[in-house]
Amino acid sequence: MENHGRGPGPRPDGGTEGPFGSPPPDPLPYEGVWRFTAPAVDVSVPQARHAVRDLLFRQGVPVSDDLVQGLLLIVSELVTNAVRHAALLSPMLAVEVAVGAEWVRVSVEDSHPYRPTALEADHGQTGGRGLLLVREIAREAGGVCDVEHTASGGKVIWAALPLTPVRAL
Repeated sequence: MENHGRGPGPRPDGGTEGPFGSPPPDPLPYEGVWRFTAPAVDVSVPQARHAVRDLLFRQGVPVSDDLVQGLLLIVSELVTNAVRHAALLSPMLAVEVAVGAEWVRVSVEDSHPYRPTALEADHGQTGGRGLLLVREIAREAGGVCDVEHTASGGKVIWAALPLTPVRAL
């Protein structure tokens, strides 16, 4: 996999200014955006998972074990879906990890134009619930996920999770 680090990267909604119009504080040492590209083949699934895990630890991102496991499951599901359903039109895929002061976002991009939806699958059927699983992991962690079209006609599927666990009320 190739690593295309792209610096401090996007911020969550709210603009680029700090409170009261002041400049934002300096980024924390672990903040940034990293992008990995890989062929849309089965072996890329564990490679992407290991690359994301290693990146989080190498950068010193303050993630809990539960959050790491959830992120790695999301990466596995999204890369698997890209390999299974988009490889014909998208021989390469990209995995991006964006880390902010209070959140981490993982996304998988491919060149296939089809925009999947989270479907409830028949309980007797194996497979077919990957995006539903991704949405549930994100929801339970207090995060969000979505599917968006890219300017080039493909799609990016992403999930953003808070670094601080959400407390149940």
